[in-house]
Amino acid sequence: MVRIAIDAMGGDFGCKPIVEGCSLAIDLAKSGGFEFEPILVGESTQILTHLRSDLHKKVKIIEAADTIAMSDHATDALKRRESSIYKAVELVAKKEADAVVSAGHSGATMSLATLKIGRLKGISRPALATLMPTAIEGKKSLVLDVGANVDSEPKHLFQSAIMGKAYASQLLKLENPRVGLLANGEEEGKGDKLVKESFLMIKELREEGFNFVGNVEGCDVFKGEVDVIVCDGFVGNVLLKTSEGISEAIVKVLKRAAKQSFLTTVGALLFRPAFKTLKQMMDYDEYGGAPLLGINGTAIISHGKSTPKAVLNAILQAVRFAESNVNSEIVRYLDRYALKGEN
Repeated sequence: MVRIAIDAMGGDFGCKPIVEGCSLAIDLAKSGGFEFEPILVGESTQILTHLRSDLHKKVKIIEAADTIAMSDHATDALKRRESSIYKAVELVAKKEADAVVSAGHSGATMSLATLKIGRLKGISRPALATLMPTAIEGKKSLVLDVGANVDSEPKHLFQSAIMGKAYASQLLKLENPRVGLLANGEEEGKGDKLVKESFLMIKELREEGFNFVGNVEGCDVFKGEVDVIVCDGFVGNVLLKTSEGISEAIVKVLKRAAKQSFLTTVGALLFRPAFKTLKQMMDYDEYGGAPLLGINGTAIISHGKSTPKAVLNAILQAVRFAESNVNSEIVRYLDRYALKGEN
């Protein structure tokens, strides 16, 4: 049974949505054909206030008196051993849990996971990955890095390409995922120094059967023609936040347009199912969180504004990741492609 350590205190709205999301996961597990052991880490009095009485015996609670605020520095978490995120990550580091889920300070979570849980052999820096919707029904693209490293070197993008391939193969069930490098043009030679040097490194993997399609542009993220998009963490984070903003703007524009006249209202009613599908495709709650690839364990980092539904999906993602062979595949690919990563 997969043991999931959940930072109950880190979200923007306190522990209520975190605990409720955990409750949803427990209910779903009863009929969903999967099992997990929830370990809520935080102030027990607050957790029990929002936890249904019938679930008290189904949840393990680890007391943590401190909480890392969003305004705190990420490095502060390394010293505050009584904080909920520190204790949650420590459970994974000590093999007392198989995965950690946190909607708290993302920088603190990544720092603690990297230092306490440790990196996989050959990985210089872990990368934060996220799934993005595409125009192809049921198809998603994986983008990494989206925020873990904002000063990347070519070897880091090289490693991200390999980690992305492993994730897409194991969890997206793609036999030979297409990997692209995000640039300002499709032609070889486009991009800044980082992109150009990374291109040359990843290009060499083609000789080993690596399906590198070359440079891709921002619009290709949503076309569904590329499975894995590799980029620097600064660029990836801007892409992610821009996408979130656009999705919210589209929904607002459609709602406003629907109220302008009788005909547009009728049209909106007719296309309501399509609007609903569009909203679901772009809704963060549907994905739940982003896995931190490259650590010797499982860590899912969720949005600070996560709803109970987002927490539920983050837990489901943690269970699937922990039960997969992603990490072993990353190590195997690194050995296969003869990458001697600098630790």
